[in-house]
Amino acid sequence: MKSNKKFLIYDTILVTFFLYFALLLRFDFKIPSEYILFFKFSIIPVILITIFCNRLFNLYDFIWKYASIGELLSIVYSVTLTNIIFILYSYTINYSLLKLMHYRFPATVHIIFWVLSVGALGGTRFLYRIMEKNENNSTMNEKKSKLLIVGAGDAGAMLIKEVKKHNSLNYDIVGLVDDDEYKVGHVINSIKILGGREDIEDICKKYNVEEIFIALPSAPFQERKDIYNICKKTGCKLKTLPGIYEIINGDVNISQLRDVDINDLLGRPPVKLNNENINEYILNKVVMVTGGGGSIGSELCRQIVKFKPKKLIILDIYENNAYDLQMELKYKYPDLDLAVVIASIRDFERLKEIFEKYRPYVVFHAAAHKHVPLMEDNAAEAIKNNIIGTYNVVKCSHMYNVRRFVQISTDKAVNPTNVMGATKRFCEKIIQAFDKGSETEYVAVRFGNVLGSNGSVIPLFKKQIMQGGPITVTHPEINRFFMTIPEAAQLVIQAGAMAKGGEIFVLDMGEPVKIVDLARDLIRLSGLKPDVDIKIEYSGLRPGEKLYEELLMDEVALTSTEHEKIFVEKPMGFDIDYVEKSIEEFKNVIEKDRENIIELLEEKVPTYKRKQ
Repeated sequence: MKSNKKFLIYDTILVTFFLYFALLLRFDFKIPSEYILFFKFSIIPVILITIFCNRLFNLYDFIWKYASIGELLSIVYSVTLTNIIFILYSYTINYSLLKLMHYRFPATVHIIFWVLSVGALGGTRFLYRIMEKNENNSTMNEKKSKLLIVGAGDAGAMLIKEVKKHNSLNYDIVGLVDDDEYKVGHVINSIKILGGREDIEDICKKYNVEEIFIALPSAPFQERKDIYNICKKTGCKLKTLPGIYEIINGDVNISQLRDVDINDLLGRPPVKLNNENINEYILNKVVMVTGGGGSIGSELCRQIVKFKPKKLIILDIYENNAYDLQMELKYKYPDLDLAVVIASIRDFERLKEIFEKYRPYVVFHAAAHKHVPLMEDNAAEAIKNNIIGTYNVVKCSHMYNVRRFVQISTDKAVNPTNVMGATKRFCEKIIQAFDKGSETEYVAVRFGNVLGSNGSVIPLFKKQIMQGGPITVTHPEINRFFMTIPEAAQLVIQAGAMAKGGEIFVLDMGEPVKIVDLARDLIRLSGLKPDVDIKIEYSGLRPGEKLYEELLMDEVALTSTEHEKIFVEKPMGFDIDYVEKSIEEFKNVIEKDRENIIELLEEKVPTYKRKQ
C-alpha cells in the first residue's frame, strides 16, 4: 500500500510537469499568455481525471514487481482516456462555461503529453520493479547456488522463467546445455547455451556449478539415462523433470522437479503390456495377493487395480504395511472392492477359511522370507514360511479351484548356495508338481533384486550416507541383477497372462551391476564424493552369499515368449507324492538342529551347494 501512495504522488507531480513541458516543446519554449491561463485552469482537472482513470484501470492496485505487458497496456488505456475526458471537460467547462479563448490545447500538445505520460507513468513503475528486483538480488547474492540447466527447449525456457520469478530459490543460472549444435552460443531469456552434453563436466568445473536441472521431459528414456550418467560424474546435486507423459497439460513448473534417483540411473524403458491378455484373467475377477503389504506384493496390488478386478484381497501377517496400502488404494480408487486379511500362510486352517469365503480366481503368492543372511541363521523359519507356507497356499488353491496361481521366485533359486535360495527352488518344485494333477494353472516367475525393496541394499546405503558413512560392501567384485519395483510387478502380471501351467518364467534383468558402483552412484546423487566425503569399506562375503548371481539354469534351455523381456523354462516333471512326502519330512526336521535342516535341504534340492 505504501508504494501505491507513492505512485499517486509521483503521478501528480509528473502530470503537472509533463503537461507544462509539452506546451514548452509545442511553442519552442515561448508559451503564449492565453495558454498559460488555460494551463492554470486545466491542471487541477487534468490531475483529478488522471487519478480517476488510473484507478479505473487498477494502476494503484497492481503488484508492480510482477508487472508485464498487460500492466503496460493498462497505462496506455488510462492515459488515452484521460486525454479524451479532459477535452470533453475543457469544452464543457473552460470554453462554454468560463468563456476561455480555447476549448483544448493544440492537438500536438495532447500528442506530446500522451507520449510523455505513457513513458513517465510506465517508466516509474517499471523502474520500481527493477530496483526491487536488484534489491532482492543484492540481499541474496552471497547465498545463490550456481545452476546449470540441461535442455534448451520449451521446458528449459519455462524453467528459466520459473527460477527468475522465484528469487527465494536462490539460484544463479550459469548457462544451458543442449545437443543441438545450432543452438550453442545463442541466448534464451538472457541465459547463454554453453555447449552440448560432452561439455557438461568442463562447464561444471569452470563455473563451479552446484546443481543441475535436467529439463528433457520429451527425450527418449535411454537419452535421459545417458545424460544422468554424465551428470552424476560432476558431483553436483541433480534434479529432473518427469517424462512428458507425467506432466499434466504439458505445463512445466518448478514444483515438478524431483531429485534424480538410482531408478533413473539403472531403470529401463517402461514395460509395454499386452492389456488384452491381462484383462482375460484379472478384469472382473477376484484376485488375491499374499504378502500384499510387502515391496513386491504392494506394487502388484497397485498394478492389478488398474485392470479393474471384481475384488482385491490383500493377505499379510504384518498389519501396518497392509493398513497403509489399504488407505492408499481406498483414496485412489474409492470404488474398489478391497478386503484386507491379516493371516499367516503357515496356518493351513485359517487359509482354508479365507479361500472358502472369497473364492479367488487368481492368486499371486509374494509372501516369503527373503533376507539371505537372516535365513542362514534361522533356517527353520525359512522352511516354515517359504516351503510349508507356500505348500499351504498352493494346496488351498487346488482345493478351492483357483484358476491361476503365480509364484514369485528369485534368481537365488538357481544353483542356490544359501537356505533362502534353496527354499525358493523347492517352492518351484511344489508348483510344478501340483500343476500336473490339478485344474489350477501353476506358474512361477523368477527375477533378481528389486531396487529399493525392503531389505535391499539401497535403503541401507542411503541410511549409511545420512549417518556420514562408511558404506559397507561385502566384496569389491560382487554384482547383482536389478530391476525397478514397478517393472518387476508389471512383468509378473504379464507372465501370469501367458501361463498354460507348470512353466517357470524368467524375466530379462539386463546387465548385472556391481554393488560398489551402485554405492558410488548413491553417494554422488547425494552431492558427495565417494572415498572423500563417504568412505566405502569391504566386510567380506556373508554366509550363503554368492559373488555373482545366476539368473538362468545352465542345464535348461529357455525359450522366448511374445514379450521381449519374458522367457520361459519348460515344465519339469515332479511327482505330487514326492512333494507331499517331502513336506512331512520338513515339518519333522524343523524341530531338530540346523545341520539336520541343511542336510534335508541338500537332499531335496540337489543343486543346493552350501558355502563352507
